[in-house]
Amino acid sequence: MTVKAIKMLCATPNVYTKVPDGGWGWTVAFAFFVVEALTYGIIKSFGVFFNDLMESFDETNSRISWIISICVFVLTFTAPLSTVLSNRFGHRLVVMVGGILISIGMVTASFARTVVEMYITIGLISGLGYCLSFLPTVTILSQYFDKRRSLVTAVASTGECFAVFSFAPAITSLKEQIGWRYSLMIVGMLQLGIVICGSLLRPIIIKAQEIVKVLPTEEHTETKYMLENEQTRTSLDSIDSGVEVSTSPSSVPGNTKADLKSEEPKETVQMLVEASSSPKEPKIQLLDFSVMKDHSFICYALFGLFATLGFFAPSLYIIPLSISLGINKDHSAYILSAMAIAEVFGRISAGWVLNKEPIRKIYIELICVILLSLALFAFPFAYEFWGLMICSIFFGFMLGTVAGTHIPMLAEDDVAGIDRMSSAAGVYVFIQSLSGLAGPPLAGVLVDMTQNYRSAFYSCAAGMVLGAVFLSLVRPCKTVLCQGQKQSLEGNVSEALQEIPDDFIEMDLGKIDDSGRSCDSKA
Repeated sequence: MTVKAIKMLCATPNVYTKVPDGGWGWTVAFAFFVVEALTYGIIKSFGVFFNDLMESFDETNSRISWIISICVFVLTFTAPLSTVLSNRFGHRLVVMVGGILISIGMVTASFARTVVEMYITIGLISGLGYCLSFLPTVTILSQYFDKRRSLVTAVASTGECFAVFSFAPAITSLKEQIGWRYSLMIVGMLQLGIVICGSLLRPIIIKAQEIVKVLPTEEHTETKYMLENEQTRTSLDSIDSGVEVSTSPSSVPGNTKADLKSEEPKETVQMLVEASSSPKEPKIQLLDFSVMKDHSFICYALFGLFATLGFFAPSLYIIPLSISLGINKDHSAYILSAMAIAEVFGRISAGWVLNKEPIRKIYIELICVILLSLALFAFPFAYEFWGLMICSIFFGFMLGTVAGTHIPMLAEDDVAGIDRMSSAAGVYVFIQSLSGLAGPPLAGVLVDMTQNYRSAFYSCAAGMVLGAVFLSLVRPCKTVLCQGQKQSLEGNVSEALQEIPDDFIEMDLGKIDDSGRSCDSKA
């Protein structure tokens, strides 16, 4: 069936009769690709500024780490606000405002004189902008796709990988020419492209069509019932008079005679009725916290809470680790770039696998998380360039399989479902905020205590292992919940059947017997 959309101006919503799995969704996917590059791509590339900020502000690792920690915390902590604003004002306006905030924060940070000013500009202002830009974009992209959702989201999310691959060497070279302050200013101006991407996010409305079976017209039906009643009445009267009288189609006017030639019901006519003709739907909640009652969602949120510890710290500390091992800055940037390229292949591979049917997607993600934990444990055992390169490629690939699917996985029935995707994403990212705040500083504290950058990867690996434990409980919790709902439904049905009087059918049969006996007595 060809999906037809009502063609309107670019400023109005796209109206479909079902999820298009394409159409304007491809434009939204491209916009998400660019937004990913200019949000998470920049955050992951921020490690190239790490040593410059330590020298300029004369600060420790942990204090510099707080810049990204506050940014990630604000990004995730304000996720419910992003959901509320998107439901109230639309995804497009929220993303455009977010792009402006990101640019203002980054450009202002280039003039900062203390690390506290960096906390405010990049941490608070840009962090809020990142949240308003990223979450609404991935949410509306999930609404445009159904069967291809996993693959399209995974491919579009590779924007951050290409950004890390290109930005890390480019910013490193740019710093040598104009310094880190002007480089940061150029990055902030480049992030204004998010405003253009936000303007492409046309809202989507799905108006489901109902199939209504229309029986023969009301007039014909009434005529048929009248004839049947007449035939019954005259047959009973004929018993009393001894004359056999029958009502036949020949005694019916010509216009009804043709309708009764065949006793078979006419072929039903199917009419498509848009849902707009049905009673008004209840008002959509700006934020639905009912997902917190779902045990499977709670387990998935705890998975995100602990797994986030391992998402950002490796990208921040891989360059300082390589420099501490005697590897020059150029080769260190190549290691980060190789990690980004491997993440591209990981995202695409995960999307391709999860797009296969039938498959239990939550189990595939669990396998990827376990392998990602092993990758984090492997970093401390690397002591030279090629060892770090192999670990980075393995880590990047496995990170891509998880990072590109953990938020779209909320749309699956095993977790929250597409109907609650918007609210679930807001609550889920909100819960991630705690580990997003604590992850990099915790790694920085371990580095300051041990004077060894390898220690940062141990905290990441421990968090990922705990995340894998909670992820393994998602499906069992959903199964138990479904069984409980099924038993409750069966109990309600049995109670309803028990409430029906035992003599309900006998009363009707008694009436028929009484009428038969009265007819016999008349005869």
